[in-house]
Amino acid sequence: MKTITMEICANSFESAVNAEKGGADRIELCSELAVGGITPSYGLIKKTVEEIAIPIHILIRPRSGNFTYSDTEFDIMKRDIVFCKSIGCTGIVSGVLHEDHTLDVKRTEELIELASPLSFTFHRAFDWIPNPEKTIRILEEIGTDRVLTSGQQVKALDGINLLVKLRDKVSKLKILPGGGINADNAKVFKDNNFEEIHLSVISIVKSGTPVKLSMNNLKMVDDDLTMFSDLQKIQKIKEAIK
Repeated sequence: MKTITMEICANSFESAVNAEKGGADRIELCSELAVGGITPSYGLIKKTVEEIAIPIHILIRPRSGNFTYSDTEFDIMKRDIVFCKSIGCTGIVSGVLHEDHTLDVKRTEELIELASPLSFTFHRAFDWIPNPEKTIRILEEIGTDRVLTSGQQVKALDGINLLVKLRDKVSKLKILPGGGINADNAKVFKDNNFEEIHLSVISIVKSGTPVKLSMNNLKMVDDDLTMFSDLQKIQKIKEAIK
């Protein structure tokens, strides 16, 4: 019988434990799923690698928002990859785009080379790319092992036609469908001969104690926004409190 690899996107150690117990074949470990995931803490990475037996791939994304990074952010990403290699992670999930959302080949290739010999997955930044069929070939040429994509739709099921088209354009690279995959539609991807699927299958549990004051800021949850502490504003406040 044909089998399909199930990768669970785990946002915590508890999620990683449940993934392993539930029969997942691999984990993509991250934090903050509400913003599409960012790199988890060193402590979470270390504990998961030490206590979970199935392969662990780590999301390397230094912040939410777009996938175009400053030199400083790119340096942080490289440091995170070096750490992940040093403690026994089995894969890296990352990638870089230019401001026009085309693939930053040079920087992505640098990450792939740094991550080697770990497996490298180009993440869902792919779903912003304007020329997916051309880009998938480039990603294969520079050594990407797989591409996580919903077929540039909100749900992978709606992007199935592009997913099949992309898979048929490559030989070594694997297309990893992800986005809205669940028990009701997972078999569609198996029937369409995909070797792997990616899902988070999150359940949301409300805290027993109501919060007094929300710490969330909805103005900041936007893919078009990049946030930073403003030097001039800091200096003005410093001056004001002298």
